[in-house]
Amino acid sequence: MDDYIRVACCVPKVKIGDTGYNTHQICEMAGKAAVEGAQVLLFPELCISAYSAADLFFQKALLQASAHAIGELARFSEEIPAFFAVGAPVVLGGQLYNCAVLLYGGKIRGIVPKTYIPNYREFYEQRWFSSAAECWVQTVTSEQFAPTPVYSIPVGSDLLFHAFGVTFGVELCEDLWAPVPPSTLQAISGAEVILNLSASNETIGKRAYRASLLRHQSAACLCAYCYASAGWGESSTDLIFSGYAGVYENGVCLAENTEGIADDFYKLADIDVGKIRADRLTMKTFAKAGEIHAKEFHNIAVTNAAATSDGALYPLQKLPFVPNTKNDRMQRCLSIFEMQSMGLLRRCEVVGYRPVIGVSGGLDSTLALLVCAFVMKKAGKPLSDITGMTLPCFGTTNRTHNNAVVLMEKLGVTALEVDIKEACTLHCRDIGHPNDQFDVTYENVQARERTQVLMDYACKIGGFVVGTGDLSELALGWCTYNADHMSMYGVNASIPKTLIRWMIESVMENNMFPEANDVLKDILATPISPELLPPDEHGNIAQQTEELIGPYALHDFFLYYMLRFGFAPDKIYRLAKRAFCDDFSPETILKWEKVFYRRFFSQQFKRSCLPDGVKVGSVALSPRGDWRMPSDATANLWLSILEELEP
Repeated sequence: MDDYIRVACCVPKVKIGDTGYNTHQICEMAGKAAVEGAQVLLFPELCISAYSAADLFFQKALLQASAHAIGELARFSEEIPAFFAVGAPVVLGGQLYNCAVLLYGGKIRGIVPKTYIPNYREFYEQRWFSSAAECWVQTVTSEQFAPTPVYSIPVGSDLLFHAFGVTFGVELCEDLWAPVPPSTLQAISGAEVILNLSASNETIGKRAYRASLLRHQSAACLCAYCYASAGWGESSTDLIFSGYAGVYENGVCLAENTEGIADDFYKLADIDVGKIRADRLTMKTFAKAGEIHAKEFHNIAVTNAAATSDGALYPLQKLPFVPNTKNDRMQRCLSIFEMQSMGLLRRCEVVGYRPVIGVSGGLDSTLALLVCAFVMKKAGKPLSDITGMTLPCFGTTNRTHNNAVVLMEKLGVTALEVDIKEACTLHCRDIGHPNDQFDVTYENVQARERTQVLMDYACKIGGFVVGTGDLSELALGWCTYNADHMSMYGVNASIPKTLIRWMIESVMENNMFPEANDVLKDILATPISPELLPPDEHGNIAQQTEELIGPYALHDFFLYYMLRFGFAPDKIYRLAKRAFCDDFSPETILKWEKVFYRRFFSQQFKRSCLPDGVKVGSVALSPRGDWRMPSDATANLWLSILEELEP
């Protein structure tokens, strides 16, 4: 339903030449993995005979036993609802090949010989095996492996397999190391998941290098890449084998074994084929590569059964914009801060070093001011050339006002205060709006007056207004048109709300402005609010944004999966239920997802005329870059899907 398929990368303990023992190990491990929901089972290269058999590969007894074992495994495959690949030596047309044998439903579905046969340093495979490029055999009969039943088996490196609604390609070990791996051609010809049967020995630094290859290949081919290598029990004569098992998807490691050298285990992972298809749909470079380089493949229908995994094993972050670990989070935040700063620095080089910014004491304006301060330091300009303005009005509280004033003082920027209460009162009178009618007009009057003051003052001093609005606000339209929606340059335009507090914290932890750390701590602890309604009787913030439009954690989650992968709202809802099971009820999640879609569609007109601002991540809303959408598009289709869901 949600395009998940469960894979098991299996590394059984094997004995060299003991095909009976090895077959038993394979069957036992396959059965266990299938019970845990694995629909695809991947075993190592030559696991039926063991990779290290060396000149024993020339022994008729071993080759016959290996063929018999393939027949046994084919019969066994009828007992489990899984498509699986095992490695074996196979004689084809009088030559010996290192092959992947694909099995399902009691039959051998295909045989894929290895293309690139290593013959350097510790590898001597050409002594025993021929390359798929030399194989003229296109089919063999099943009699080679078992007397009955008799059927034709496709052979070649030009096979793609279709199972559970997914297209699979297959390559073996060294194939990945080639300048043009078979999997590259398989992927641009339609393979969504690549299975690699390997026997990779372990040497210093090889694990990291191997992982980098897998990560790169899965990213370059926009695919999932599954890898299973022979384990340490294989042989210890001259080599020790890694027993590495890993699943990668679009450049991200979904699962891998943590032991340095291992065997007798399997690693389960859920692959989200929906992500692969979404990226292939949008990345036209991938499609063009298919037009230029695709070769003709034979497509093998394995099963029409659908993928049934619920995706429970798929790694899911409730805050997709925020890395899980402190080090990764710090690195990302500092990288983004640098991108923001260099974008603003370039703009200053063109229009002059006189930034004007409204400072409210909230998260967004604080981050924008820190970026301005960093840029002026980097350019060797006095921070006093920054004009920070506080514009108190009906909803301003002492806490946010004081924090804004103290922050500007600590940074050494020029601080101005313009109280806009009188101007807003006069404007309300001019348009006939009661001062005690706390509606959208009342709020917008204040927001537009603030922006007018900032713009006019910038004009007066030959400066330019630096905008403070963030990605989450732009997605929801939580900004007043031609007010805080507008500036001459928006430094926060592609930074989500859930990341901004971590951005400020990273600045603090790196002591970039140590003199301001105390006030920054209090700003981080202040509730998010536009402060457009009067404070409560105790002078505290009465208007808290997340109580009005919903938690930003949820909205950023919805935004990420809608824009990054184009997921349907029902899938996003199911993902959100998993991610936020300890935080929000299903009813609450569904309520705010409906709000998200209503606001996202109805507020496009604001995004269609956004000021400049650099893109820093994979999700952005610039009308000149990542997101083009008619302002009169309707959300009815998306909302109708949500209306059919049961919380």
